[in-house]
Amino acid sequence: MMVLGFDIGSRAVKLVSFYEGVFQKSLIFDTFDFYRNYCTYMEGKIFVDFEKLDIGKADRIVSTGYGRNNININGSETITEIKAHTFGAIGQTGLKEFTLLDVGGQDSKVVHIKNKRIMDMILNDKCAASCGRYLENMAKVIGLSVGEIAGYSQNPAELSSTCAVFAESELIGKISEGYTAEVLAASINYSLFKRIKPLIERFPAESVVVTGGVAANNALLEFIKAETDFKEVIVPQYPQLNGAIGCCVYALDK
Repeated sequence: MMVLGFDIGSRAVKLVSFYEGVFQKSLIFDTFDFYRNYCTYMEGKIFVDFEKLDIGKADRIVSTGYGRNNININGSETITEIKAHTFGAIGQTGLKEFTLLDVGGQDSKVVHIKNKRIMDMILNDKCAASCGRYLENMAKVIGLSVGEIAGYSQNPAELSSTCAVFAESELIGKISEGYTAEVLAASINYSLFKRIKPLIERFPAESVVVTGGVAANNALLEFIKAETDFKEVIVPQYPQLNGAIGCCVYALDK
């Protein structure tokens, strides 16, 4: 049986296929490019064009993500992002009890999982200062990419603002004070961690599983290891694909 999982995010569309229960293939598209190149528009609705995707015929399709209710995928079932990421994290790690942190392009999600069940959750989709977009904007201010700032965690300077707009102004002030790019990069990463820390600490567990594109930020992982009580910080094999994988795991589990 071929199963497809779609995670239609604000910054990227992730597509994963499983065949006979085994991971087969993954594709990642810029969201704008996906809408432009792989969707058709009929009677005011948006449909995925599977001929252009050239991914084969699926027996089951499950979708999730920010755009799951905007794009019509024929024959698909939609599930919430919380459910998809929970199934994905359980499927990828094999853990039954943990705290899940997913930091996406425009929101962050923290889920408390016990005996493979969702016990509680926090979704922060109002504050831009605790998501991947914050890192992108702040990195641009100092002339670096998100990937380039990801490794810096030493000697961060204080960025006290809780608002992404004001934090950017504060960062510009630090530049004028002569701070190095390395210190500024560490400061950006630490300011993101400070906003996420109280969220993950609401759900204590042995392990915290980190997913989403921001899981590639090693500085954030180092801060979690050093300044929280979690004994393990786990990044699964495919952190950015976790939601799409979760769709497939959900389909296979039913």
